[in-house]
Amino acid sequence: MASTAVTLEIPGPDGEERTVRVSSPDRVVYPDDGVTKLDLVEYVLAVAEPFLRWSGDRPVALERYPKGLADKPFFSKNPPKGAPSYARSVMCTYPSARAHEQLVLDEPAMLAWCVQMNTVTFHPWPVRAENNDNPDELRIDLDPQPGRDFADAVEAAFALKELMESLGFTPFVKTSGNRGVHVYARIAPTREFLDVRHGVIGIARELERRLPDLVTTEWWKELRGEKVFVDFNQANRDRTIAAAYSPRPLPGAPVSMPVAWPQLRDVTPPDFTVRTVPGIVAADGDAWAPAPGESMNDHVGDVDAAIALWDADVERGLPELPFPPDYPKMPGEPPRVQPSRAKKDAP
Repeated sequence: MASTAVTLEIPGPDGEERTVRVSSPDRVVYPDDGVTKLDLVEYVLAVAEPFLRWSGDRPVALERYPKGLADKPFFSKNPPKGAPSYARSVMCTYPSARAHEQLVLDEPAMLAWCVQMNTVTFHPWPVRAENNDNPDELRIDLDPQPGRDFADAVEAAFALKELMESLGFTPFVKTSGNRGVHVYARIAPTREFLDVRHGVIGIARELERRLPDLVTTEWWKELRGEKVFVDFNQANRDRTIAAAYSPRPLPGAPVSMPVAWPQLRDVTPPDFTVRTVPGIVAADGDAWAPAPGESMNDHVGDVDAAIALWDADVERGLPELPFPPDYPKMPGEPPRVQPSRAKKDAP
């Protein structure tokens, strides 16, 4: 028998109360861990302050699992039907040149409502709602390939930290919630997405030169080998990675968790779950805002320093790199043909 709906009263702005109805609160979302829909609502409310600090006021896509993780998800880019009156959205332009509204998160009740709509993972854009063509976050995704693991991504992250600091950035780090590591830096929103992507490629290529046995920028999986891939295409328009503090749809109910650099080598992804993170945040606070003046928001870098690496590589003859397959053909882009297939099809 279906469980009885639960109605929550959640504080809103200016002393207002928001009402969020959670249907089927006992429905199990994580079948191996017993985490229910209500558990996820309580989790996002427990971490709402740091969650909204980093993902609020940004267009966000919702990765939704209407039947739990046992079934396939879908992504909501348009605001879901039935959004409350206090929900905010903003018009976003996509690589196809189409434009439509996308949800913006402003308050804890919106997090709870998104979970009520079966959201597990939140995917914010690296832009602010009022200027969503110019990223204000530099995001670098370190993705260990088969044969490598989280510890390898951590080692790549420390080398990346040193490189970024030499370029004037102040990097912050989080676990991906899976096997990888995400490194962020705040940047002034002075450049559009393609420029920022080129800056990420410039950094990635320099990191690859410094750690050729560990790091790769090869887009095609068959060429990556047992290395840590720097996923430069996550810097594209309409490409996102899991939000800080967002649950991930994996066994154990893991969370993509901000971590202080001195702690990074001592943690593992399973340390951070929807059951453990509220207590960690309550005890230790937000690792990306540990004290006044130390928040990521207090350290804004200039992406031109990274773009200069790209420009230098272009002068040396290095080409543009492939774009995601659903993108329109981009200027200077190499053929989107898997290398093994290209050899097979060659006359």
